[in-house]
Amino acid sequence: MSHQHKPHMPSDVTSQVGFFDRFAQSASKFFSKPWFFAFCVLLVLLWAPSILVISEVDTWQLIINTTTTIVTFLMVALLQNTQTRSDEAVQDKLNAIAEILAAMAEESGSEDVKAAVKEAKAAIGLEDKESA
Repeated sequence: MSHQHKPHMPSDVTSQVGFFDRFAQSASKFFSKPWFFAFCVLLVLLWAPSILVISEVDTWQLIINTTTTIVTFLMVALLQNTQTRSDEAVQDKLNAIAEILAAMAEESGSEDVKAAVKEAKAAIGLEDKESA
């Protein structure tokens, strides 16, 4: 089992993103456009009067229920991927800021700066590193 190195500073972060992550990001951008919402509304407006063609109400309802369930299921997986990566990126940036502040506090020796750094670390959930 290999141990993956967690980036600590902006220079440690790689710009390489996997295929699924790129796909999820593109899908997120695509699905978040106003015209896509309008397209979805149009599909519902086209489906609603199809009751006149599809005389069986159960079949008519099954069409929209199945379609929306499948689309929702797939979109949740894609959007969750995008949101998780975004959250991790924000946390990594906050951690880098906290580490920079900690380094500055150590150099300055000021108790006020050290207290502010400790408070910032606690606020963003960055634990103190144990020294060996």
